[in-house]
Amino acid sequence: MRTVLIFFIFYFLVLIQASFLPHLGVLGGIFSPVFILAILANFLPPRAGLASAFAGGFFIDVFSAGLIGRNVLILLGLAILIKIILRKYVRSPLR
Repeated sequence: MRTVLIFFIFYFLVLIQASFLPHLGVLGGIFSPVFILAILANFLPPRAGLASAFAGGFFIDVFSAGLIGRNVLILLGLAILIKIILRKYVRSPLR
């Protein structure tokens, strides 16, 4: 159920990013809420970060003209790197 909700959130976020945000430049670039949300989701329970990285990368790839799979690999790599850093170097009282 949570994974389906993640896919719907990222679907609508990519639709907004692909349709409205290219017209609103931020410091000469394009604001990407999908990348920000995918990275922030890695601080949630264990599997939410990987699912959000896959969903965000997949939908960005589908709606872009670039190569399919490039953003999925980038976001999954970042998610795994963040998980490794959190597991090795960060002690949390909640875990």
